[in-house]
Amino acid sequence: MTIAVIADIVGSRALADRTAAQAAIDDAILRVERDLPLATRPLIPTVGDELQGTYATLTDAMAGLLLVRLALPDGVDCRYGLGIGATAEVPSRAGALPEGPAWWAAREAIDTVHALQSRTVPGARTWVSAAEGVDEASVALSNAYLLARDEIVSGMSARTRRLAYGRIQGRTQVDLARDEGISQSAVSQALASAGVGALVEGFRLLRGE
Repeated sequence: MTIAVIADIVGSRALADRTAAQAAIDDAILRVERDLPLATRPLIPTVGDELQGTYATLTDAMAGLLLVRLALPDGVDCRYGLGIGATAEVPSRAGALPEGPAWWAAREAIDTVHALQSRTVPGARTWVSAAEGVDEASVALSNAYLLARDEIVSGMSARTRRLAYGRIQGRTQVDLARDEGISQSAVSQALASAGVGALVEGFRLLRGE
């Protein structure tokens, strides 16, 4: 089984500077791959506002994509559809084309999260779908976690996301305060008010730490 990921840029047509937004996304992905290289195929742009990548496990995908969300600046965000299943490649004159149930499931997942965001859960950004034969209870539990996690991250400021990224890396509040030019007390208050503690503990559980 492979975890196929399809991502697209939220509100891409309304962005004032589409080129700068793409550069910010590329930078965020490269940073995460440098800090914690979990993807078997890092997210890369494909066509339009879409990106595609793969992970070996669902926990790796959920951990890696959390860091990508935290690394993005204000005004730039993505949705992520995760598909669990088999993958294949179809030869073509343009090179091997990714194909298979995992990719079909990823497409279904991104359509689902787009609908959720547009209707009942504005903070939703990530969803998991699976091919036949995958444990449905595990998928449901993963989506329940992702809904809660995305709601926390979607409510964060850019500074709080930077602080959360740093805490996940194991950096101290003193170090983060120095980088941000604020007091350690201000860092502590920002982390507590945004629910970063739960986010960090959830990440550690995903990683088995």
